[in-house]
Amino acid sequence: MEKEKVITLIDAFKDFKEEKNIDRSVMMGVLKDVFLTQIAKTFGSSDNFDVIVNVDKGTCEIYQNFEIVEEVENPNAEMTLEQVQQDSGDDDYEVGDSYAKLFPLSSFGRRGILNIRQNLQGRIMDIEKANVYKKYSEKVGEIFVGEVYQTWSKEVLILDEDGNELHIPKSEQIPGEHFKKSESVRAIIKSVEMRNNTTPYITLSRTSDEFLERLFEQEVPEIADGLITVKKVVRVPGDRAKVAVESYDDRVDPIGACIGVKGSRILGIVRELRNENIDVIPWSSNPTLLIQRALSPGMVSSIDMGKSPEDKVKVYMLPDEVKKGIGRGGVNVLLAGKLIGREIEVWRELSKAETEDGEEDVLLDEFDNEIDGWVIDKLKSIGCDTAKSVLAIDPEDIAKRADLDDETVEDVLRILKAEFED
Repeated sequence: MEKEKVITLIDAFKDFKEEKNIDRSVMMGVLKDVFLTQIAKTFGSSDNFDVIVNVDKGTCEIYQNFEIVEEVENPNAEMTLEQVQQDSGDDDYEVGDSYAKLFPLSSFGRRGILNIRQNLQGRIMDIEKANVYKKYSEKVGEIFVGEVYQTWSKEVLILDEDGNELHIPKSEQIPGEHFKKSESVRAIIKSVEMRNNTTPYITLSRTSDEFLERLFEQEVPEIADGLITVKKVVRVPGDRAKVAVESYDDRVDPIGACIGVKGSRILGIVRELRNENIDVIPWSSNPTLLIQRALSPGMVSSIDMGKSPEDKVKVYMLPDEVKKGIGRGGVNVLLAGKLIGREIEVWRELSKAETEDGEEDVLLDEFDNEIDGWVIDKLKSIGCDTAKSVLAIDPEDIAKRADLDDETVEDVLRILKAEFED
């Protein structure tokens, strides 16, 4: 029975020894602490015990230190000279000396050994958690490549080479993409959290702006070498993105370098992002110039930056250019606003023919008694700020671009047409 107890404990040491990425000094300290804790529980104190651990062999020796006295008052810390001589077979000891006696592991008993093993395994898990947390906390913002282990409706589970779990929540997946088991996936390490003292929860993201920036760094050597800098990235994941770049070498064309010969460099990024449209534009510290570049292919007539940074930027475009500047679903103007850090409103500028028409246009705001404010805001978001600008667009196009139902569009058109009827 005693031999079985010792073997069980030695097995626990071997398991501990085989754990990866655990510092030797930390390992020694944990093992000693576990034994001393159990000794304190058994004897009330561990002050007169020494624990010697051999991590490589997976063995442990415990010595109980006794003071040699004439009369024993505390049998856990004192022995008589006769007891010491009988135990050691050595006559050189005297009263007042200290005597270290080997403490057999079997003395812990079956329950004590089980407690030590459980405590040891618990401490191992704590060290593993700390190591995983430290490892991935230092890699936040870097690209991770792994294989899909399991897919669920709300997230995808990825395993690394050590079997650690990483998660891609649905909110961090590109809309419409699906993963298969064992499929290789690239994503950026977004965050590492300790939730309720469990295994660190590592979140990966494929929708963050930083993920696209890291992809450019991998695909474009000039960015990795520092010749070109990615100044800002903005995205509507799965739909469109804008990447503003700047070259520190006049001989290097930042746009051409990022796109590559016949699009060789950017095509790989586009495929990785499930055919997300990517506009690479030259960076400018001049916000007016940056807006003009960002709203391409729409041609800007004029820009009103407002009186303060909190004001909305008003961009005026000819009717034929408004749709191009706003983009499908308003994505183009939305990204342009993110790029400069301000909200942009696209206003329709009257053409020369309309100016000479003789019939005045009417601002949509003047219809606030007949048309709901949220509907007017929707129409403004697609560049329609006057009655004629709305009437100039096909009803189906209005419904699609402004995200309005057909009935609402019909009501709006009826109200606006009535304004110009004799």
